[in-house]
Amino acid sequence: MPHRFAALQAHQSQFANRPILSLFDDQRAQAFSLQVDGMLFDFSKTNIDANALAQLLALSETAGLAEKRAAMFGGQKINDTEGRAVLHTALRASDAAQLMVDGADVMPQVRATRARMAEFANAVRSGAFQGQGGKITDVVNIGIGGSDLGPAMATLALAPYADGPRLHYVSNVDGAHIADTLKGLNPLTTLVIVASKTFTTIETMTNADTAKRWMAGKVANPAAQFCAVSTAAAKTAAYGIDPSRVFGFEDWVGGRYSLWGPIGLGVMLAVGPQAFDQFLAGGRAMDDHFRTAPFAANMPVLLALVGLWHNQICGYTTRAVLPYDQRLSRLPAYLQQLEMESNGKRVAMDGADLPYASGPVVWGEPGTNGQHAFYQLIHQGTRVVPCEFLVAKAGHEPDLAHQHLLLVANCLAQSEALLRGRSLSDATAIMAQKGLTGAELDRQARHRVFPGNRPSTTLAYAKLTPFTLGQIIALYEHRVFVEGVILGLNSYDQWGVELGKELAVALQPILEGRESTAGKDGSTQALVAFLRP
Repeated sequence: MPHRFAALQAHQSQFANRPILSLFDDQRAQAFSLQVDGMLFDFSKTNIDANALAQLLALSETAGLAEKRAAMFGGQKINDTEGRAVLHTALRASDAAQLMVDGADVMPQVRATRARMAEFANAVRSGAFQGQGGKITDVVNIGIGGSDLGPAMATLALAPYADGPRLHYVSNVDGAHIADTLKGLNPLTTLVIVASKTFTTIETMTNADTAKRWMAGKVANPAAQFCAVSTAAAKTAAYGIDPSRVFGFEDWVGGRYSLWGPIGLGVMLAVGPQAFDQFLAGGRAMDDHFRTAPFAANMPVLLALVGLWHNQICGYTTRAVLPYDQRLSRLPAYLQQLEMESNGKRVAMDGADLPYASGPVVWGEPGTNGQHAFYQLIHQGTRVVPCEFLVAKAGHEPDLAHQHLLLVANCLAQSEALLRGRSLSDATAIMAQKGLTGAELDRQARHRVFPGNRPSTTLAYAKLTPFTLGQIIALYEHRVFVEGVILGLNSYDQWGVELGKELAVALQPILEGRESTAGKDGSTQALVAFLRP
């Protein structure tokens, strides 16, 4: 039986080598772009034509996207392998919103927790909360995965708005990470956030214990300078953390979608509750757009369809996220988790094997750094890598406007170069001007050919404000949802992280010499023998 992408693959195969430039007429740039709330998404530099776009939009309809979108926003348990609703959108919903889960409105608790966060953040920022050594100057957020990547990314992105304590993020269980972070900090003026929903995450709790020992002997009561983002009230109390400094969130908020709530406490401490509210407002604006706009004029839907076209239809297995915005340098890593943990699955909702590829490999670095690293492969390598550029019209440094203009010029130049390329005849003419002739002219010219016809999209915005960051993150969240619906998989579980964690727990006593390597494969046995202390 043909799978859902078969017709689109057949259409694409007829035009696989068609120059994207040949699609451009007076209307294409406008017809294949969309502006929403001051943000522009341009996907005209792809080989998607009107026929393909119509088929992709029809795929959204037949996959039941509208119904599944309503189910998600309505609090239904669309994460059916775990029996949970998916309501991270509730964390940024308006004060007037009412959202029912299991017959109860969840919004009063969401608002109460947000108010407690703001009260605590204001106390820390003003100096009303002093810990045991004066005003807090530094905050160390200890978490991993969704408890680290989101807030670390957002804190860097919103650096121009940071007027609170300095934020530091520790995630790796490698002792070097926390040792390097704590070096130079004053225990008396340092606040530690332990971000673990269960308060059992081994990497997080190991680092938390290290931070607690670091404070011991220098601070009368180390736990008095700890707060927790956790739902395990008994465990946080046993750790000595006062309940007034514990902020929980429900099981309908997945870790990689949790930045909008208590996991974002570090961001709120850095930029303040007002800027954090603007961040939530940006996400809420994108939610409203996603819920109400027709699919053909819906930015998350179009972004998702472009991704499916490149991966499932064209067979391009990776996508590069390339923010021409230094403060978004952690965005590619954040999107790696968001997309690869969500849609990196091999079975459909019913447990059957997927008959097509699932999510792509997501990677990237900020421009212009990447131009001097991996753009060589993107431009002249044998594999096609769809590129997703992000760029702001203006930066936050008016006295360096000339540098921002150069940044924007580089961004636009790269997408144009990927589109146009350079022909052999053009390369030959260039090298002939340098005096080369004959076989050497041909050889040297071939090294300077750019195949071109390589697809890219551009997301442009006025400036990276808290509101804009909220728009961007919500846009990508909904993109993941749309792709997951059309792929027919569950984007909200992550069983793939479990097996390695289980085996690590079993290997620790073996490495400590308390248990033998019996039953382990030969490679693991040899590695244990070499690495055992």
